[in-house]
Amino acid sequence: MSLIKAGRSSSSPEVHREIAARSEAKIHEAIGEIKQRCPSSRGKLEALIIDLANLDPVKPAVENFISKEQRLDVLFNNAGVMGTNPDEKSAQGYELQMGTNVLGPYLFTRLLEPILLNTAIRQSSPGDVRIVWVGSMLNVGTPKGGVVWDSHTDGPSMPSTTMANYMQSKAGITFLGHEFAKKLGEKGIISTSLHPGMMKTKLQWNMPAPVSAMMSVVFKGPTYGAFTELYAGFSSEIQSEQNGRYIIPWGRLGSIPQHMAPGILTEEQGGTGLSKKFWDWCEATTVSYH
Repeated sequence: MSLIKAGRSSSSPEVHREIAARSEAKIHEAIGEIKQRCPSSRGKLEALIIDLANLDPVKPAVENFISKEQRLDVLFNNAGVMGTNPDEKSAQGYELQMGTNVLGPYLFTRLLEPILLNTAIRQSSPGDVRIVWVGSMLNVGTPKGGVVWDSHTDGPSMPSTTMANYMQSKAGITFLGHEFAKKLGEKGIISTSLHPGMMKTKLQWNMPAPVSAMMSVVFKGPTYGAFTELYAGFSSEIQSEQNGRYIIPWGRLGSIPQHMAPGILTEEQGGTGLSKKFWDWCEATTVSYH
């Protein structure tokens, strides 16, 4: 997760970035690497410790951030896990990929809404305040419709395979990007989701060795994925007309798969209303942690 506060001095832009993760050691390692690569930067980097597999510490982390900061210009929801065993659970008992990739970031974003809205009010041009949801390539491996709904539990079903669970969580993130755009768009906030690109990162640590080896040969380095995220977070090509859109590598407007498209439409619009139903489930699941 990254939280960007962008201010301007009289001579040059100044960017304050907080990197959120569950490991303090890993955050400081990342900060050290960035500073080494950009020794002349006037930007500021800070750490925000948060474990998104557990909903309990999310609110204290947000309160810590708000106690120090007056604005939040761009929120990148790019934390996640992949390839975990279907039996692994979040602290609250949800399938780990759904808990970490969806429920934690959803709660984090909901609690940051006030500071995002306050920042948007002070902006001279609408659309500079943004929420970026990092999803995946949805054309392969995503359950039909994006999220398979269990009518008995009135929530997402839990597929039997690791990859199906992962792709369902990423489809859910795409739905959230769309729903936040509907909710906050008229208030000057842009929310988009994206497929960052096929990259070799530490996200694949849990994958079987042969799959990981193949990925290391075929996939590109993480810098390429950053291009896609930077486009979503800062490109002037993205205006209110593009709110809720799905972005593809390495910074282009794309479209979600046809089998997911009915989900973002309400039943009155001829769709299934699945996106809103998924939002409602996330809200009901996390509301006691607000």
